[in-house]
Amino acid sequence: MDIVSLGIGLLSGGGGGLLGGKLTGSSMGKGAQMLTGIVGGTGLAAISQYIPGISGLFADPTAGGSLNVSSILGGVVSGGVGGTLLSFILGKVMGK
Repeated sequence: MDIVSLGIGLLSGGGGGLLGGKLTGSSMGKGAQMLTGIVGGTGLAAISQYIPGISGLFADPTAGGSLNVSSILGGVVSGGVGGTLLSFILGKVMGK
């Protein structure tokens, strides 16, 4: 993993976490929302390889990234979607 793909994954996961927290009106702080988003984004990218039908959709966090549009977009999508989903779920479970 290179530093660029790591940075993209962390930023998009944190942004997705903030979005998920905002959508649910979560009482978690901004730091907790960002951390949840980072974990969710990385987790989605890691497990998506094993799910038939979406195996190539999200960026693999262990693969060496390159500076082409598809790898950058894959990193943003996997971090953002995964971060939003996990933060949304935790926000609903934890309540307000």
